Amino acid sequence: MLGEDTVRAVLADVESAPINEGLRATLRLLAKVTKDHEGVTADDIRPLLALGVSRAQIADALNVGFAFNVITRLADTFEFEVGPRASFEAGAKSLLSRGYR
Repeated sequence: MLGEDTVRAVLADVESAPINEGLRATLRLLAKVTKDHEGVTADDIRPLLALGVSRAQIADALNVGFAFNVITRLADTFEFEVGPRASFEAGAKSLLSRGYR
């Protein structure tokens, strides 16, 4: 599990953050899909597999990224307001104990 300082470092600059290369490559893939709105090809997946990221991990990352992208776009469309930090912490505890499934 990543600590709060590591998360801040990733958000500031994924390239210099203290994370393993597999996670860094996965985050680059998610950025491509999210920000560039480009499709994923085999050429995008090969480097992740070479770094030891499993097909299941890649699929999970893409599925979670898709879900968050849809939720964010809907929240923006309907002008939802962001709750207090305590709400995020409660949600994180729930996700960490139950997972995304």
